Amino acid sequence: MKHIDSAPSTPGKFKIEKSPYNRLRLHSSLAKLTFWSFVFLGLIFVFFYRSPSSSPPAPSDLSRRSLRTSFYQDANFEKRVRASAKIRSRNGISVLVTGAAGFVGTHVSAALKRRGDGVLGLDNFNDYYDPSLKKARQALLERTGVYIVEGDINDASLLKKLFDIVPFTHVMHLAAQAGVRYAMENPSSYVHSNIAGLVSLLEVCKNANPQPSIVWASSSSVYGLNTKVPFSERDRTDQPASLYAATKKAGEEIAHTYNHIYGLSLTGLRFFTVYGPWGRPDMAYFFFTRDILKGKSIPIFEAANHGTVARDFTYIDDIVKGCLAALDTAEKSTGSGGKKKGPAQLRVYNLGNTSPVPVSDLVSILERLLKVKAKRLVMKLPRNGDVQFTHANISLAQRELGYKPTTDLQTGLKKFARWYLSYYGNGKKSAQ
Repeated sequence: MKHIDSAPSTPGKFKIEKSPYNRLRLHSSLAKLTFWSFVFLGLIFVFFYRSPSSSPPAPSDLSRRSLRTSFYQDANFEKRVRASAKIRSRNGISVLVTGAAGFVGTHVSAALKRRGDGVLGLDNFNDYYDPSLKKARQALLERTGVYIVEGDINDASLLKKLFDIVPFTHVMHLAAQAGVRYAMENPSSYVHSNIAGLVSLLEVCKNANPQPSIVWASSSSVYGLNTKVPFSERDRTDQPASLYAATKKAGEEIAHTYNHIYGLSLTGLRFFTVYGPWGRPDMAYFFFTRDILKGKSIPIFEAANHGTVARDFTYIDDIVKGCLAALDTAEKSTGSGGKKKGPAQLRVYNLGNTSPVPVSDLVSILERLLKVKAKRLVMKLPRNGDVQFTHANISLAQRELGYKPTTDLQTGLKKFARWYLSYYGNGKKSAQ
């Protein structure tokens, strides 16, 4: 745990010639924009103002909030924030990374810090999966000089406080409620994080002076039930197969709105099945590894008529390069004090590997790396939001970001397996 396994060496800043096609308009119809806006506001109303969870906080909650507020007003807190966000390179940027203790957030934060940028993390350390893994990532980042503030993106006062302390030039928004299947158990958490949380962040960003440029994580899930492959940024995204996908689609519409009204520079990145060291335990490659080592059966889904289920697995180092390229090519926001001064940049990119691999092949690779035979349990693909395949067309990202994935699944899984065995051991430490 001395460093992030196989994290990319610090790339130089991307200097890509601006393309006349930089600006992608998600919708040209004002009527559609208005409709979607009312839908999203309605969702927020239903989940927050009409649900039991909207009742007044318990005294213990108020007490914790009071203690946290006093901590944020402490001089030492401000000192740590400034030190972490201090730029140490000639042309560096200062970046607020939300979801910094998450999988992608940890790797992006470390890469930014290595090249001399100022980085401040923000994470609520929720228990969607084992918080101890997030704490381990936090410890890893602290050793590189990155401070992670424990807080929620829906806490507007905290966000304003951070912007008062540091005039961030960029925001890398990676905080989100992830996972397709969990949405069936806890749907309100997706609206809270992926819709309300995004709005909360954009509200603070629009009023900041100067306004930061924002790069944020959308998802390949927005392509939903599309059958045309590979998926292109210009393909339809109005058939979500899960609530998670719907909230990410909502995020793209909200981004369009804040760009159009307030002049915020916004770049959405549609990630395709990211994997690698320090990954998420809810991802198939991760829990397959755990269960293979424990001798448990693993589910291998197949589509109708024994159809193959495949994913465009993308190694974390390649995703990090795409994130940094998006930050480096992001133009400045054009608003000031909540008012738009001119047209602002609005972009959406696919970040994938362009080489879909059947899930059964993934299992075969893991068997060879772990030297253990998997107990495969072939099952029909359930109707829980999963789709049969994903496949990214990355030509736009290649042209405008210089994005070029270089890690195949065999190589990437080898690095993941090495990290997994080092971190968890052969059953010595349980992966939740």
